[in-house]
Amino acid sequence: MSYRTTEVEVRGGRLRVGVWESPDLPQDKPADHTVFAVHGVTSSHLAWALVAERLVATPCTRLVAPDLRGRGRSADLPGPWGMDQHADDLQALVGVFGRADVTAGHSMGGFVVVVAAHRHPGTLGKLVLVDGGVPLPRPDGVPIETVLRTILGPAAKRLAMTFADRDAYRRFWRAHPAFNGAWSPAVESYIDYDLVPGQDGWRSASRFDAVAEDSAQQGDGGSVQMAWDAMTDTPTFLRSPLGLLADPPGLYPPAALDNFAAAHPGFRWDDVENTNHYTLLLGPQGADCVSTAITDHLDRLHESPLHSR
Repeated sequence: MSYRTTEVEVRGGRLRVGVWESPDLPQDKPADHTVFAVHGVTSSHLAWALVAERLVATPCTRLVAPDLRGRGRSADLPGPWGMDQHADDLQALVGVFGRADVTAGHSMGGFVVVVAAHRHPGTLGKLVLVDGGVPLPRPDGVPIETVLRTILGPAAKRLAMTFADRDAYRRFWRAHPAFNGAWSPAVESYIDYDLVPGQDGWRSASRFDAVAEDSAQQGDGGSVQMAWDAMTDTPTFLRSPLGLLADPPGLYPPAALDNFAAAHPGFRWDDVENTNHYTLLLGPQGADCVSTAITDHLDRLHESPLHSR
């Protein structure tokens, strides 16, 4: 496997993009299989490293994953943020790498790919949603902002913290319940990449203002609702039974998905047991399931007599 980063022109500057390729694929050669992958609300492209390792074992396969605007090495790109903007940034990848056969989104990234597929039809292929992209459940009358403060409160608190050095940040994450017994070189690389220098010490690369604006768009209504209302090809949905703090019932309780399925015929989901919201990507069992879901789409596409690149 080869891994590199590159930059793609978008509004206001350059978007950092990670690219994993099978070793038989020269950089200037079109891939037989192209997969786009979009990370979550305070994450980066390195969240997809384990999935990429599994996918690019297939010859002539390329996985392309951006650091979203306001995160990682795209943190300095200006707002406004929001799902429409991220969708348009994702479309910029098509101009460089060609259309995708499959596009996967984790957590908030799921919302991005749902909106992007609606705004830019025919360019993102099949969709795989990984614990995200379905409007977050909330009791009647409770604003989505209230729900998000409960769900994302610990993550928002982390964005305000500073750390003395890399080891301090690693210790913080090693104590996180999501990574209890799940620490690995891939997790460590992901954590190290998130740490950047600040005025009073080291901090997360994710910008709080970007996270706040994007989080408010993960409920029903707006671009997300329009995209689901217009959807004709139902995405694959993978659910973790445990949440951001490795707590049940996860980000999407089964009853909430049942209600969503009742309003969207054809929608179904698969549980990925023994994972939480983080290890659904950054753990071996979760990465196996996500890569299998993507590969299943690629295999069916390859067998289709209509497939051509």
